[in-house]
Amino acid sequence: MTRNYRSLFPNSFTMGNMLCGFLSILSSLEGNAVTAAWMIVLGAFLDSLDGRVARLSKVSSRFGIELDSFSDFLTFGVATGVLLHAFEFNSMGRWGWVISSVYVMASGYRLARFNLMASIEEKRKFYGMPVPVASLLLISYVIFCYDLWDKIEYREFLIAMVAGVSALMVSGVTYETFPENLRTGENRIKFLLLFGFCIALIVKPRLVLFPAILAYVLLCVVREIGSVFRRDQGWFRNSDNGILAKTHQDYDESDSES
Repeated sequence: MTRNYRSLFPNSFTMGNMLCGFLSILSSLEGNAVTAAWMIVLGAFLDSLDGRVARLSKVSSRFGIELDSFSDFLTFGVATGVLLHAFEFNSMGRWGWVISSVYVMASGYRLARFNLMASIEEKRKFYGMPVPVASLLLISYVIFCYDLWDKIEYREFLIAMVAGVSALMVSGVTYETFPENLRTGENRIKFLLLFGFCIALIVKPRLVLFPAILAYVLLCVVREIGSVFRRDQGWFRNSDNGILAKTHQDYDESDSES
């Protein structure tokens, strides 16, 4: 019974995330894009806390994972799709709702796959772009545009980002998580970068959020391409060594027979 009461604390962050998604949808329907976008950002902040609070209080459970995914789908899937459609893609007619629907379906697929692979322990990497990251990339661009031009500009660029994050969510590209400790040099570098990002975010949140998230996404993609290239090089090198070894073996056998 005590364990059930203790689970209310981390679940309250999850329900707060769900509430932010609902309020974001209401703000979009009322024509307030900036408020809708910041509601999603607030939901992302709460979402980043619920899992950590659950592990610290030792009440992690499958129920918490499922509830978190439902909240994420509402906030980072549906609410984000509604915002983009209401303030940019609505004027595109049929193609507008197709683009928005593709993003929402990709986010649902990514969360369903995460639930199948999820464990109660903390993960060191995510396979496929996390749905909150995809949403924050798009939402931060909306905030960025409204701060500079008071409207969303460069529709083609936004469409390309929607298509890109939809593909990355269902892909196998790995994404780093936040460092849990400072025991390794890599984690120290991550922490310093995260600290610098937080300082810049406090100073200029509307202008810093989008470039920072975009840099993180591109860095993970470039690193994945580099790792694939290195694996291919290793495969070709092993293949070449195998061919050379087979050639020397055939040559030695023919020489002994003569």
